[in-house]
Amino acid sequence: MGYLSTTTTATIGLIHAYITLLEMYYWDKPRGIKTFGLKPDFAKQTKPLAANQGLYNGFLAAGLFWGAFHPVEEFAAQIRMFFLGCVVVAGVFGGATANTRILFVQALPAAVSMGLIWLWG
Repeated sequence: MGYLSTTTTATIGLIHAYITLLEMYYWDKPRGIKTFGLKPDFAKQTKPLAANQGLYNGFLAAGLFWGAFHPVEEFAAQIRMFFLGCVVVAGVFGGATANTRILFVQALPAAVSMGLIWLWG
C-alpha cells in the first residue's frame, strides 16, 4: 500500500489524538483556550460539550491507527479509506460551520492521504 500512505494515516491519527487531548482535558486550560481562541468563561461553560466532541475525535484516531497498523493490506486500505473519509466529512463540516482553518488541519491532509491510498493502494 505504500509507506507514504501508512505514514500519512498514522500522522493524521496523531493529530486527532492531540485534538482529543485538547478537547477532553485542556479545553478550559491555557493551552486549549489559546489553541481554540476561547474566552475563559465560554470554555468553562462548554467544557462538557468539548469533552464529548473530543471523544469522537478519539474514535477517529483509534480507527486511523487501526488502519495504519493493520497487518492485512487489503483490509488496511478499506479501514484507512473509511476513517479518512470520516475525517474529510468532519473537516468540511467543521470548516463550513465553525472555522475555515479546520479545512486545512483536518480535511485536506485526510484527502491527500486518501489520494495516496487510491494511487498506491
